[in-house]
Amino acid sequence: QVQLVESGGGLVQPGGSLRLSCAASGFTFSSYAMSWYRQTPGKERELVAAITSAGGSTNYGDSVKGRFTISRDNAKNTVYLQMNSLKPEDTAVYYCKAVHRMDTRHYWGQGTQVTVSS
Repeated sequence: QVQLVESGGGLVQPGGSLRLSCAASGFTFSSYAMSWYRQTPGKERELVAAITSAGGSTNYGDSVKGRFTISRDNAKNTVYLQMNSLKPEDTAVYYCKAVHRMDTRHYWGQGTQVTVSS
């Protein structure tokens, strides 16, 4: 049974930090590129950050470059998103996504809420 379970969301003040985790099970984690998306009501899901299956390459959405860092630990089947200098506009539900490096197989997590507010 494939599972992606996000955790680490919550309420944080502007300028603060959070670290999201996404724990994977039920598939060969090291064969999948991983990414974080976010979504707010009425808007399309937006790519935040992505990392290749071996972790050798990353890319980021323009709005988070220099503030967010994606990383992964293939031994722990987990991908992380370190979020620093958070802004109110970062408020969203954050989802992790797994995409197989060779075909179209992909999976989504259930999401975790991040709220940036004073």
